[in-house]
Amino acid sequence: MAMTRLIRPLRRTLISSSKSVSQKNPNPLNLESPFSIVSTRSYISEMHKSAFEGKILRLIRSEIQYELEHFTPKQPAVEYDSFIVDDRPGEQWISLKKKFGEKEEIKIEVTMFDGSVPVEKSDKGIPIGPDVELHITLIVNISKGEGSDVLEFECLAWPDSIEIVNVLVRWKDMKPDQLYMGSEFKDLDDELQESLYEFLETRGIDDDLAIFVHEYMKNKDKTELIRWMGTVRSFIEQK
Repeated sequence: MAMTRLIRPLRRTLISSSKSVSQKNPNPLNLESPFSIVSTRSYISEMHKSAFEGKILRLIRSEIQYELEHFTPKQPAVEYDSFIVDDRPGEQWISLKKKFGEKEEIKIEVTMFDGSVPVEKSDKGIPIGPDVELHITLIVNISKGEGSDVLEFECLAWPDSIEIVNVLVRWKDMKPDQLYMGSEFKDLDDELQESLYEFLETRGIDDDLAIFVHEYMKNKDKTELIRWMGTVRSFIEQK
């Protein structure tokens, strides 16, 4: 009994002391609040993001400056011969359109450079001119009035010549996957091939057009690169 009387006052003293310490220091182990940890991590993350985006912006500005110092963009032509030219800014295509005769409508879809071949080398193995020769794809559609069938030529424009790759007729009521694509152009009779080249030349689709689209696309290739870098820069700069 005497021992019990001694223990009870001691327990009350310990409990009272513990409460007093808790009130004075509610976080005796100095542990950070979860909210404080999240806030700190978020701040550090934002700092890293800002530094990373700043580096990208510096690199893009440097690239744009370099391109502008080594290349002077030209105002794109709006017409060639009797064709109207649509530059289609932001795209890798341009379009040329014109009328021919009383009924024909000609539309040409032109890609940017989309292929190349190694150039011929001299006897000593030295390339004659550039290492590769670039080509551009032309899709020529010729129709005779709205709703008519379309005679389509798939061509390659080399630096100074046009090459026909394929010829087909797109029937107005036929689905693309049902079309008969015809024989490969190179397998056609030589005289027929020559006649089809003359058919295009009469409509202004000739070697001079190949020279024009190559010069045009050299300018567009650089212009679109600068435009693209500017668009990326503007997006990253947005808050």
